[in-house]
Amino acid sequence: MKYLYYPGCSLKSTGRAYEESALAVTEALGMRMDELEDWNCCGATNYMSISELKSFALSGRNLSLANRQANNTESVSLVAPCAACYLGLTKAKRYIEEYPEIRSKVDGALNAAGLEYRDHVRVRHLLDVLVNDFDQRSITERVKVKLAGMKVACYYGCQIVRPYSEFDDQHNPTSMERLFKSLGMDVVDWPLKTRCCGGTLTGTVSEVGQRLSYILLREATRRGANVIVTACPLCQFNLECYQSEMSKRFNDSVHIPVTYFTQLMGLALGIPRKKLGLHRLFVPIPDGVESPAAGGAHVLA
Repeated sequence: MKYLYYPGCSLKSTGRAYEESALAVTEALGMRMDELEDWNCCGATNYMSISELKSFALSGRNLSLANRQANNTESVSLVAPCAACYLGLTKAKRYIEEYPEIRSKVDGALNAAGLEYRDHVRVRHLLDVLVNDFDQRSITERVKVKLAGMKVACYYGCQIVRPYSEFDDQHNPTSMERLFKSLGMDVVDWPLKTRCCGGTLTGTVSEVGQRLSYILLREATRRGANVIVTACPLCQFNLECYQSEMSKRFNDSVHIPVTYFTQLMGLALGIPRKKLGLHRLFVPIPDGVESPAAGGAHVLA
């Protein structure tokens, strides 16, 4: 299987730590991901709300580039760590392939740019790849650091499993839980793991957006979690970066680390904190939570 990495806009900016940790983890697992050459915005959010067709054309270009970079083979996965990118690319692929009138218009735009759309590329989220393309026992055997006392709340957000549920259940996904159990961590059971964090409301109608995020943080804490892991740059941003404002607004102390799932996974694999982008967190994971796993090295640098 050939993997091509689609970073999207967020992982080159506000989600930089996600890219750092994703590439570090895949490297540690021996997985090669070449970045998609000359990629462009997937067309999520603004484009999607203004013109779906333009959004499909933007994603169609990325899919065509992936097909060309893979030499038109039929076994290439375009891996998108960002939830919005994953959904945007998946939706575009489905609409292009299922609706002839959309296919015709997208083909026209791509042909004008010297590109051709083919149905060979499979769009996948990084979580799907790490859970389903790797034997979980082999991941367990790679654990070098025991994260003592870490109680993890796995947060999927709205877009990874809805509406398409390509690799997990729409209402009760379990991929992250299974992954972190294989890494030897305690996983907290909570019912809000697919509830919206507020999305872009935090920047438009802040009281509403922050309240949605606050409900998630409060419930995770109430259920005993001391870290939340997510697979979406916007979710991570909303849940972490407004905690001081939420504490004041709702008269409640809110203070819990919110990491990308690849960051916490990387810690367990013994990857140095800085290589995982953990120094970029506003609410850091405390020092001293790591201890050597049986037979493993202890890496803190």
